[in-house]
Formats: sequence, structure tokens, C-alpha cells
Amino acid sequence: MEDKEIMSFRDEDGNKVDFEAIARIYLEEKEYLILSPLEGDGNVEDAFIFRVDEVEGKEEYNFVEDQKEFEAVKKEYKKLLYQGE
Repeated sequence: MEDKEIMSFRDEDGNKVDFEAIARIYLEEKEYLILSPLEGDGNVEDAFIFRVDEVEGKEEYNFVEDQKEFEAVKKEYKKLLYQGE
């Protein structure tokens, strides 16, 4: 992703948390977004993976909790990183 894409969400306490979208992954006809918190050291290990679902014509971001799905997206992201070198 060339331009920084900043997204804001609310945490469980209602506080605004900003994330930078570091990658969009397309896997098995699904779209995923890898987000890294703006606050912190910017380490990719701190990133979160969200599945982008379309609900009633709008994008909805759902945190990927399934370990198998998470690992598949992480593996695809690593492939993209190595292709870029």
C-alpha cells in the first residue's frame, strides 16, 4: 500500500484507536485487511487481521479470531513481502 490509509475504531471502553492499514490480502475470494496500531513501535507482530465483509451494501470489518484463517492470511502476507524484495 503506497499511501498511508488510517482507520479509526472504538475500543471496548469507547476510546478512539487509530490504525494504519499495512496490507490488503485477497484469499479464497475474501478480502482481509492487516492493521497496525499507530501508537506503539510499528512492529508488524502487533498487527491485527480483519476480514472485510459486505453487509447490506456496506463494508464491515470483522476481527479474525479463527486460528486457521488467521494463519492462512499471515502466510499469504509473508509471501507478498518476499515477492516485493
